[in-house]
Amino acid sequence: MPKLSPADVPEIKLDSAAAAVEASMTRDQRRGLFEKPGTVVYAIVELTSKSYTGHAEGEEKAPQVKVRVTGCEVARTDEDAQALIDARRAMYRGRQIDGTFDEVGQGPMRPDAALLDVTASKPTEADLKAYKARREQERRDEYVR
Repeated sequence: MPKLSPADVPEIKLDSAAAAVEASMTRDQRRGLFEKPGTVVYAIVELTSKSYTGHAEGEEKAPQVKVRVTGCEVARTDEDAQALIDARRAMYRGRQIDGTFDEVGQGPMRPDAALLDVTASKPTEADLKAYKARREQERRDEYVR
């Protein structure tokens, strides 16, 4: 196993094996994705690292890790889809507050809904607003000095 320096951030490559995704989707969901471009399905996926490349001794290539979807459950009802949207939104708020937010992904969709089991331990919209206000005040205070 290669050792990464603290500055190294491996690129993630998704393995092409999608059997777990296909197996968790209904026939109608698969047909909908094919027949109606732009169709969205929501899923919980489990990613497992399968291989790594680009970090051999003396090699200049950036480190990469290949991951495969090894577990997947696709929402089959509107309620399940909404629950996954809510969970994603809660995790999105957490990334913003933790400072790990990046520009990857579509971002929030429905911040006003509640998924109590998953979102109870995640930041609320009010927490995010307070965090942003504190950051802005710190920025202003720093500018004044």
